[in-house]
Amino acid sequence: MKAQIYNIKAEKVGESLLPKEIFDKEVSETLVNQAIRVYLMNQRSSYAKTKTRSDVSATRKKVWRQKGTGNARHGNRTAPIFVGGGVALGPDGQQNYSLKLNKKMRRLAIKGILTKFAKENRIIIIDKFKDLTPKTKEGIKLITGLKADNKVLSESKKIGIITTKGLTNVKRAFGNLSKITLLTTKSLNVYNLSNQNFLVLSQKTIKNLK
Repeated sequence: MKAQIYNIKAEKVGESLLPKEIFDKEVSETLVNQAIRVYLMNQRSSYAKTKTRSDVSATRKKVWRQKGTGNARHGNRTAPIFVGGGVALGPDGQQNYSLKLNKKMRRLAIKGILTKFAKENRIIIIDKFKDLTPKTKEGIKLITGLKADNKVLSESKKIGIITTKGLTNVKRAFGNLSKITLLTTKSLNVYNLSNQNFLVLSQKTIKNLK
């Protein structure tokens, strides 16, 4: 599979052969869904917390005398069976929702999504991102030019730009554009990739992914 190469003026300058070991991997949807679920669960924090009977602010006076009332014996009203009492077996704020996915499966899931983008012609390459002027108007100009030449890109609402590392000029050019997500090869994950409609990669990114 091949991808078109553009310069920062949105001019087509050639095409590149995408490496098969990255962009030609058939992966089951089950694995991709599992990777997404693991990612989302690992972002989850525990906020829910209830008060036990020792935390409830209430009188510790005995409810009624021990014998002679015909009622069951009780200590005080902080017991879980009483209204306003503590909660039995409730969340304590220490719940652990984290899940694990081994490195091989995670990488395979990422390769599967990249393969899908490649097969659907939803990948283009920019030859030199370092020459991009760090201005929002320049970022808009580049994306507008690319959309004018690529029908699939023009119909894409979410665009992911992947570089080998966080480039300052790229951040300044695209950071204020809400429909564009900036990613690096180190920060790649299945969830962020699956949320994009189109990928714009630097040439170094292709080499780095290997």
